[in-house]
Amino acid sequence: MGKELKPIKKYLTDISPKAWEHPADRAALLALKQIPVIDEIIKKLFGTTFERAIRMLFLASSVRVTGKQFPKIYNLYQEVCLRLDVKEVPELFITQNPKWNAMVWGVDKPIIVFHSSFLKDLQDHELMAVLGHELSHCISGHVLYKTLLHLLLSIPLQVMQIYGLNLAVQLILMALLEWDRKSELSADRAGLLAAQDPQACYTLEMKLAGGPDTASMDINEFFVQAREYDKGGDILDSMFKFLNTLFETHPFPVMRLAELKTWVDKGSYQKILDGQYPRRGKEGPEDVFENVKQAADQYQEDLNSSKDPLASTLADVLKNAEPIANQVKDFFDNLFGGKQE
Repeated sequence: MGKELKPIKKYLTDISPKAWEHPADRAALLALKQIPVIDEIIKKLFGTTFERAIRMLFLASSVRVTGKQFPKIYNLYQEVCLRLDVKEVPELFITQNPKWNAMVWGVDKPIIVFHSSFLKDLQDHELMAVLGHELSHCISGHVLYKTLLHLLLSIPLQVMQIYGLNLAVQLILMALLEWDRKSELSADRAGLLAAQDPQACYTLEMKLAGGPDTASMDINEFFVQAREYDKGGDILDSMFKFLNTLFETHPFPVMRLAELKTWVDKGSYQKILDGQYPRRGKEGPEDVFENVKQAADQYQEDLNSSKDPLASTLADVLKNAEPIANQVKDFFDNLFGGKQE
């Protein structure tokens, strides 16, 4: 089914999901959690009954991965859980489906579902990357909000119009989709930490774009393609890129490839392998404003590094606006006595 597994590299003991979470993912998720009782509302809608119904569905229609069923996948999954130091291992199911996909379902006790097409088309370390990717959604607390997003995406436009919810729901949906795309970048990083093979993760993105026939593709050319997409052409091309992405749940493969390589090239991946990462239970209290600041800084950094003409324009606008924003802040600080002479 694939090349033999390389010797183990690192077990990341007590690693906190903060180690791999994208700043925009963490900030948006924390902001969602600040909305009063939203967690409880979603859990009421998709609580124990929904979770049990979904599990029974896959228990009836799919194959649960164990030491005796899909034993090779089971061993890879156990290895991934050891590398990410996962204490509560979600059930894993293989379901017959020719379309490449994997997903998480549930609320308090999520399950992971793999489409069978992955098994014949992916190498071992690519499978480990996908397993780590899906597992991280469980660890980072993404599942509850992904459930809400799936619900909103399933509501017909006509139903929203009847109840006058079209605009409100669309705005919520776009905000959730932006968070969801960033959560996928977080999960890609976790997938790399699980596989511990950057090249396999890069090849995985190429396969997601062009299929399993790697003999007919070239990873270096795919990087060239990613740079061309980032650079774009003119402002009109930039607008097309924005509109094409607006209602996607995942960033496009070339974007994921570039993001992951940037994370590796900056040294963040290697620092984690070297043991420089936040530990579970020692992260300290969450600060909403600090997370939002980190997310804003990341967006600014992304704009600055992008060759896209629209991104460059926005970066210049934000850079020029910063002194003005500081002056406005100082004015109101003085006006309301926030700053003492």
